[in-house]
Amino acid sequence: MFIDFHTHGKLAKQLPFSTEYTDWLLGEAHNAGLDAICLTEHFNTLQFDELYGYLLENCRREGDSLITGEGLRIFAGMETDIAEGGHILSLGTPEIILKLNSQLEPYKEKGKFLPFEKLMDLFEKYPVIVGAAHPYRVGGHIPELPKEQLQRLHFLDLNGKDVACDREYFEGKTKSMAQKLEIPMVSGSDTHQAVQYGCIATKFAKTMETVEELYEEMKKGCYEIVVSQDAAFKVKTATILKAALKQIHALGGDYVSILTSEGKM
Repeated sequence: MFIDFHTHGKLAKQLPFSTEYTDWLLGEAHNAGLDAICLTEHFNTLQFDELYGYLLENCRREGDSLITGEGLRIFAGMETDIAEGGHILSLGTPEIILKLNSQLEPYKEKGKFLPFEKLMDLFEKYPVIVGAAHPYRVGGHIPELPKEQLQRLHFLDLNGKDVACDREYFEGKTKSMAQKLEIPMVSGSDTHQAVQYGCIATKFAKTMETVEELYEEMKKGCYEIVVSQDAAFKVKTATILKAALKQIHALGGDYVSILTSEGKM
C-alpha cells in the first residue's frame, strides 16, 4: 500500500470549498499511484466540516477509512498550528476528527493557537495518533520543545516539500529526531495541488483499514519511504501552479473549471 501521510483537500485555507476541486484532487492522487492518503486538512481552513461531510456522504466506509469511487483510501486527519510555531498532524476516524476540530474552534486564529502541551492534552482524550509535520521547516520550533513533551508524539513527517529542497539535510535531521524519540518517521507530500502527489510516499507491505492497524505497522517498521526522482520538479511546478490558480481566483476567474475541463493534465 502506497500512502501519503500529509495531504490537503483544498487549494488554500481561505478559498471556498469546491466539491469539483476535491474530486479532481482525489482522482489525481489515485492516478499518481497512491493507494491511500491521510487527508490532513488545516484545522482552521474555511468549511472544514463541509469537506468531511461531503466525503462521508459520497465515499464508502471501510473500517476507519473512506473509499472513493476510484478506490482511493482516505484516512481522516487534521493539521493544527501550535503557539510555539509549527504544525501537528492528527489521524483518527472522520467523526473524531470533526469533533476535535469543533473543540479547537476558539483557538483557530493566529495569536490564539494552543501551546503544544495543551494541544496534546486534548488529543490524548481521543483515540488518535499524532505526529509532527515538517519539524525542521523554517519558522517552526518543534525540535526546541522539551523532550518529555516530544515523546508524546507517535510519529514524524518527512515532508516532500522539504526533501525536494534539500533531501540530505531534512531527511538526516528528521530521522535523527525520530530515533532519539524512538518513534516512526513516515512521509507526506504536503500537497494542496495534484502535481505534487507522488513526490514522496510510504510503501507498506499490507493494506490497513483502521488507524490502529496503520499505527501498528508503523511501529513495526514494516514500510519504506520512496522519494521520486522528479520530486524537486513536482514540488516546484505545484508551487507555481498553486500561486497561478490563487491569482486566477483573486481576479474573479474560475480556477476549478480550468483544471477539470477537457484537456486537463
